[in-house]
Amino acid sequence: MTFVLLTRAALRPHEIVDTVRHPSAGAVVTFEGVVRDHHEGRAVTRLEYEAYDSMARAEMARIADEVETSMVGVRVACGHRIGTLEVGEVAVVCAASAPHREEAFSACRRLIDELKHRVPIWKREHGPDGASWVGWVDARCGHR
Repeated sequence: MTFVLLTRAALRPHEIVDTVRHPSAGAVVTFEGVVRDHHEGRAVTRLEYEAYDSMARAEMARIADEVETSMVGVRVACGHRIGTLEVGEVAVVCAASAPHREEAFSACRRLIDELKHRVPIWKREHGPDGASWVGWVDARCGHR
């Protein structure tokens, strides 16, 4: 059973990692995405994450299942925070186990890359210059 978590509570990376451990796994790889104090030359004081909850959970589970199905012996799990996070807090955790390290690294990278690309979670950065949504483009301002 694939483990995915979308929560307002602080993530506990070891709990997510523990869900992928098994006797046939010789390698366990984790990724932690942490709120940093800058982005593209701007100071960041905190982040806000919003999600389309049911769709985000379903897509996270779908991605995890795709990774596990495509890689023999791999187990993956992930958790993502929503709400307001301060600099230094963990925003996302991905874990992958496999018989060997190459597969575990590959699975973990694929999991985080697909999560960032496909899951409907939006990030708003706050800093001294105000707040802005990351990646947002106003559709009303198209090219003429």
